[in-house]
Amino acid sequence: MSDDTIRLVTLGRIFRGRWRLLAVLTVVGALAGYGTSVVFPPRYTASVSVLLPGQWEERELLTQVDIATSSSVVDLAAAKLGRPDVSGEELRERVTAQAADGNIITISGTADTPARAQRLADQVAQQFVGFARRIAGGSTDPDAATGTDALRQKVVETDRRITDLAAAADPGRTVEGAQARTSLEKLRTSLEEAMTKLAEADRASDKAGMVVMDAAARPTGAAPPTRGQLIAAGALLFFLLAVVGHLVAARMNRRLRTEADIAAALGSAVLGTVDVPGEPRAHRSEKRGPWARIRRLLGADTPWNVPIQQGPGDEAGMLIRYRRVCVRLRDRLPAPRRLLVVVPDGDEIARRAAGQLAAEAGSDLSPSSSSRGFPLLRVVEVSVDRPIVPDRDTESGALVVLSAGSWTAEELAGLAEACADGGHEVVGTVVADPVGARPTRPADDPPDTGAPALAVRGHAAGGAL
Repeated sequence: MSDDTIRLVTLGRIFRGRWRLLAVLTVVGALAGYGTSVVFPPRYTASVSVLLPGQWEERELLTQVDIATSSSVVDLAAAKLGRPDVSGEELRERVTAQAADGNIITISGTADTPARAQRLADQVAQQFVGFARRIAGGSTDPDAATGTDALRQKVVETDRRITDLAAAADPGRTVEGAQARTSLEKLRTSLEEAMTKLAEADRASDKAGMVVMDAAARPTGAAPPTRGQLIAAGALLFFLLAVVGHLVAARMNRRLRTEADIAAALGSAVLGTVDVPGEPRAHRSEKRGPWARIRRLLGADTPWNVPIQQGPGDEAGMLIRYRRVCVRLRDRLPAPRRLLVVVPDGDEIARRAAGQLAAEAGSDLSPSSSSRGFPLLRVVEVSVDRPIVPDRDTESGALVVLSAGSWTAEELAGLAEACADGGHEVVGTVVADPVGARPTRPADDPPDTGAPALAVRGHAAGGAL
């Protein structure tokens, strides 16, 4: 796993190198959100308020909220609505209630059309009010209210009459008078108990007198999540998943980037780093087929996490790096000899660097006694899946050229073993880095004639020399 810190520059590389893939995935996410909105059509919510007169405690209000959404109330509303295609259980999921300030319960109904949502909210509120009145024994009959007031008036008159009779009775002179006063007091007590029960019934009736404050207003917009929200959420989700996927892949990437790791995997020292003018197609895979064409179309066939560094400034500075590598290679060899330049198959940056390196080594055709001349190099591409290096013949050593961040330690170890099987000692490694395009040579600047054409490539599978 890579230990590189995820910074804004990393996100910038993802956007720059994978913008086509990110755009396609964002569109796919938007289409997925649209498909979700088709499967789950928009919903509309209407609300109605019910006023509860009297004094109510908080737990009593919560009880009324539970009653408003209970199956007893919702099933009655479903029967009134007359929708056999909607079950009572499904309808209960569309009804909600909430206690608000001021002894008000807000009942909300959700349906697939504004009209149905309005009817559902109104019907549930009506059934809730009626159900609460039936529980409390309340009645909306005005004659019943008038009869209750008349009864209360009769009780008051009777109590007054009892007082008069008790005063007129013989004040304790006879046994019959005492018994009469005792009976009158018992009657008074019974009337007081009856008045108390009547007052309690009146308070219960007041609580049962719930009022629907107004009809539910027809909703003008869909309840969240709307179709637009689902489309935006799908696009954003797919975009974020794509970015996170790139970051996770970069964290889990086991390809070697540093010179020390590359040298340890190949078992040879790194002779230097050379620059190759970076072009988008230089990193692209040469594979064919429909999947490769799709990857090329989406820009996924080029590594996004290979930074394009700034070059030395001109062509002469690049050639100096190649010549210095040739000098180090010459100094490591006891005598001038031929070497194979092994390039991993598919590493276009390394192939171009190897060709330029071979051309630079071949440009030294008249070695002096002090320099002994550069070794002759021949480039061969070797598959990293099944590496086979040509057997030792005129060449007596191998120089591995590769780009950083493209190969794992296991793949490079396989290349080193293939070189050993072919009888070639890995005398060194050269790392190729892509750099920005070099500036155009002025018209009056004569071209450098010291670099001939690139060396001829050999067979990737180790053909005849």
